[in-house]
Amino acid sequence: MKTITLTALAAALGLAFSTATVAANMTKAEHTAAKASIKDEYKTAKKACDAQKDNAKDICMAEVKGKEDVALAELTATYEPTRQHRYEARLARARADYAVARERCDDLAGNAKDVCVKEAQSAETTAKADARAQRKIAEANKSAGTASAKAQDKANKKAVAAREEASEEKNEGRYAVAKEKCDALSGEPKETCLKDAKAHYGKS
Repeated sequence: MKTITLTALAAALGLAFSTATVAANMTKAEHTAAKASIKDEYKTAKKACDAQKDNAKDICMAEVKGKEDVALAELTATYEPTRQHRYEARLARARADYAVARERCDDLAGNAKDVCVKEAQSAETTAKADARAQRKIAEANKSAGTASAKAQDKANKKAVAAREEASEEKNEGRYAVAKEKCDALSGEPKETCLKDAKAHYGKS
């Protein structure tokens, strides 16, 4: 895999795509132009991937597609700054990061590849869980607004519940990674590994 080439490409794409999403209070015409610019940048970047081969090309394609999806989602969140659009932008980034990480796993084999996939899935789960928690907290805070202390207390409890739910989801993902790593072992060492994983992540 040509890491330097891909890294340089990713950096260039990051700069190109980000310029279309920094404007605030944009007009409909500006939004349309920005969207077209992102599409054009994607087409150009996609052509650059053609110089790559095999999995390096797959990684490159995942990177440019992910950057396009994130740029479009962030553009929408800038043009129509709602909680839902900000949430969708966070999800787009989580999915894009996962797609690239998953392609990188294809350079590996055996248990190393399995662990890589689990780690990619865990990272996506973490990002999505955090995004959901942030949305729920924002919704709870808005509902409370400048209302009574009782309403604010209720919002705070919802925020705590949202964080706890996110923490549980992330814990499940990390436990899955730990179990996958144990599969590289056998016999007593594997049993010990699984036992330690269960203890560490609070599994019975």
